[in-house]
Amino acid sequence: MYFKFTFCPIILLLWASLSFAQNVNVVIHGAASIAKTDDNFVCVTLDWWPAEKCDYNQCPWGKAGILNLDLRYGALINAIKAFNPLRIKVGGSLQDNVVYKVGEVSSCPNFMKREDGLFGFSQGCLSMERWDQLNRFFNHTGVKLTFGLNALFGRNESQTEKGLWIGDWQPQNTRDFMQYTISKGYKVDSYEFGNQLSGSGMGAKVDAKQYGKDVIVLKNLVKELYAHPETQPKVLGPGGFYEEKWFNTFLEVSGQGIVDGLTHHIYNLGPDIHIRPRDDPNMMNKILDPSYLNQVSQTYKGVSDVVNKFRPQLGAWVSESGGALNGGSKDVSRTFADGFWYLDQMGMASTYDQKVFCRQALIGGNYGLLNATTFVPNPDYYGALLWHRLMGSTVLAVTKESDPDLRVYAHCAKKKPGVSLIFINLSKDRSFNITLSNAKPGDAGKPNYEFVGKQNREEYHLRALTGDIKDDIVCLNDVPMVQTDSEDIPAMDPKLVDASTPISIAAQSIAYVTIRDFEAPACV
Repeated sequence: MYFKFTFCPIILLLWASLSFAQNVNVVIHGAASIAKTDDNFVCVTLDWWPAEKCDYNQCPWGKAGILNLDLRYGALINAIKAFNPLRIKVGGSLQDNVVYKVGEVSSCPNFMKREDGLFGFSQGCLSMERWDQLNRFFNHTGVKLTFGLNALFGRNESQTEKGLWIGDWQPQNTRDFMQYTISKGYKVDSYEFGNQLSGSGMGAKVDAKQYGKDVIVLKNLVKELYAHPETQPKVLGPGGFYEEKWFNTFLEVSGQGIVDGLTHHIYNLGPDIHIRPRDDPNMMNKILDPSYLNQVSQTYKGVSDVVNKFRPQLGAWVSESGGALNGGSKDVSRTFADGFWYLDQMGMASTYDQKVFCRQALIGGNYGLLNATTFVPNPDYYGALLWHRLMGSTVLAVTKESDPDLRVYAHCAKKKPGVSLIFINLSKDRSFNITLSNAKPGDAGKPNYEFVGKQNREEYHLRALTGDIKDDIVCLNDVPMVQTDSEDIPAMDPKLVDASTPISIAAQSIAYVTIRDFEAPACV
């Protein structure tokens, strides 16, 4: 139905012009960076869930799981290639249920529904034939790969404490898997040890001291098998929800130089409980509530404090974040509205020195960046792709007049010179006219200098096609983002705007702006 539109309906432009406009001055502190991200900050996951995974009377995974995904689709290939490269993490809830059919493992069972199994499923298996297929696909699309390992192999569930898995991790199956991977020349950027086993766990948990001892075993295994430091994958962990005591104990036991990156998960929108027969309003309220969005900053700060204390080489990663638990929100996660949460989270995480932000998922569930059936990108895909292309690794401080509905984050531009900003307008009825000021070095306590540019700005304005933020078609500079007949990602060109005019951010819209002649010493 939407493919007939060449441009977004003009009535929306008239509506936007009638909304109340508020003038806001934004100050960019470009003298020094406040944080650094990885060059491949944007990351997505591929999950193990089979088609039988169901929540809230819906089964949204279909054949999007790692073992079932058809890797031949041009739309899927093109969506990944557009990032050049895209960081992908293979993992998820069932990864600690996965054995690798190599070495001493001869049988290769499929995941089956099982009430007493972890997350309601039996053990599953990754055959080396499927691993070969996946690596051909990763190589063809230029993926930077993180692989989530089974950290429960060889353990047993405690008879006295439900959910606690005890005993030493047995590394033989992982050893055989790594040896096979090395023999084939497959490139793995990093291995993450287990999924959501930290603290209280999700489905299963491991004691912090035990986990610390086991991750040392893994690190030594990687060092042994990957003899050359330049090709040695990084070791990440624990890949779970942050609990201060557990994280501190684990890092005290493992010591410095073992875990290269400290990984944690964020699902700050909670579970999506639908109210029938109408949509659940609570999810949308959370996404548009700046005070609610700010709450998760305490988690980022806690993780950042632990990193500063133990100093893992690569800092902290958000290795999984889907907003809403259990597959995402049926009515929100695939729509334009989800971008207010998603892009704000990436902005906030970057200011707390989080190096990587992995979205659950590339495809599958309700929170996939791609539709699980058609592979057509959902709105968040385009927001993520613009971040990857525009926002560099150097993070700058931003201050503004206190209006919580306007969220602003600034980085050095990915393609120098200049700075790139993202503006997120949560307000339903107010637009913002932005003027910029430059906080000059050594001017503490003095007025900031209003920035007057000479070069045209590069602007990318995102909004919902119909004006309803629950739309699943996004417009970029008034052009609907739909795949071409050849299944390519459409062109995403900027609008060039006279530098003498204010930056205008429409109500309930998102905009990226790159300013090439903004002088920020941190970006030189």
